[in-house]
Amino acid sequence: MEVWALVMFAVLFLLLLLGFPVAFTLGAVAFGFGSIFLGIEFFDLLPLRIWGIMTNFTLLAVPLFVFMGVVLEKSGIAEQLLETMGKLFGRVRGGLAISVVIVGALLAATTGVVGASVVTMAVIALPAMLKHGYAPTLAGGTIAASGTLGQIIPPSIILILLGDVIGVPVGQLFMGAAVPGMMLVLAYMTYIAFVAWRHPDMAPAIKLDQSEHRHLAIQVMKSLLPPLALILTVLGSIFFGVASPTESAAVGALGAMLLAIMHGKLTLNNLNQAMQQTTRLTSMVFLILIGATAFGLVFVGMGGDDLIFDIFDQLPGGKWTFLLLSMLLIFLLGFFLDFIEICFIVVPIIAPVAIHLGLDPLWFALLIALNLQTSFLTPPFGFSLFYLKASAPDLTLQSIYKGIVPFIIIQLIVLALVIAFPEITLWLPNLME
Repeated sequence: MEVWALVMFAVLFLLLLLGFPVAFTLGAVAFGFGSIFLGIEFFDLLPLRIWGIMTNFTLLAVPLFVFMGVVLEKSGIAEQLLETMGKLFGRVRGGLAISVVIVGALLAATTGVVGASVVTMAVIALPAMLKHGYAPTLAGGTIAASGTLGQIIPPSIILILLGDVIGVPVGQLFMGAAVPGMMLVLAYMTYIAFVAWRHPDMAPAIKLDQSEHRHLAIQVMKSLLPPLALILTVLGSIFFGVASPTESAAVGALGAMLLAIMHGKLTLNNLNQAMQQTTRLTSMVFLILIGATAFGLVFVGMGGDDLIFDIFDQLPGGKWTFLLLSMLLIFLLGFFLDFIEICFIVVPIIAPVAIHLGLDPLWFALLIALNLQTSFLTPPFGFSLFYLKASAPDLTLQSIYKGIVPFIIIQLIVLALVIAFPEITLWLPNLME
């Protein structure tokens, strides 16, 4: 029966590659194999599992953070930030690209919505970069990579989901992800500065009018202070133990509405659209989670978890072989599957093995989060690439793919550093305790 559990996993993977809906495919495969090998009565346990999901206080942070991000997207903050940062850094070589990375990091820490970040920067920043002579490969790669920072820089939806799946406090995950997130930002900026130094024609400096210099400091203050205040409120309340991640998500949602009011963008129409988008995205996540719960229940019931334990126990190299193989598996699956699918299907299978082998679950969760970030950039199904191509039809797919390769390599280097030096991610959660 244990071997049939692996067959069930293979059938699921094949159906997902054929394009069947994820949530219903998970449920259908689980019901089919479970009925044959375990009997229909086995599913009497499923309603209790689903009830546990729907009453999970931690997962309540998902719709709240999504709502916060969508409201901020509609408030016009991104446009202001891009315009101001472009003026501030544009006078140096590669300055426009560096400003895109900084804005991407700020949007990641406020909105956390990858699609919105990529589209906004592609629509606003890309025409300016191309107009001033930036190489299309560098411009496209910078925008796509900067937009994915919302996957690792807290508050990130994937960190909330990983915390629930692996059983790690979400607040500690947020704090642990802050340092590798900043490492990625600095690494992106260093790469851009190096390219601008070696090839000035790929990232030239731009000239500003004298009148624009006078009011630049005021513009920077007006653009930066509101989102920074929101970031410090949300993450600071978690770090100092004032609020749980779910409570801080509620504070963030309220803060986003206040910022939208300040910008005059909290109209009834915008609020209605924000609530609709939040409902759609949250419903999708929870439907997949319910299907994954059914799949996991049958997989464990058929003894698939014991078989996985036995396989990795017999591998030479112990936990390090397991770690390298699991990271390689997640990276390769990222070429074909969405990060939510990997989080709900693969992670519940490998996480117990990691804990069994003595790996720190917090560190392991952060490694997975860093790894999953690359799935937004790896062809053929990198979502950031789709968002960029849709919002910038003048860019060819060839130039987009060529442009993101250095950023994928940077992400893998940061992942390798975090594997080699676990304290990079663990010192801040330890300080928090």
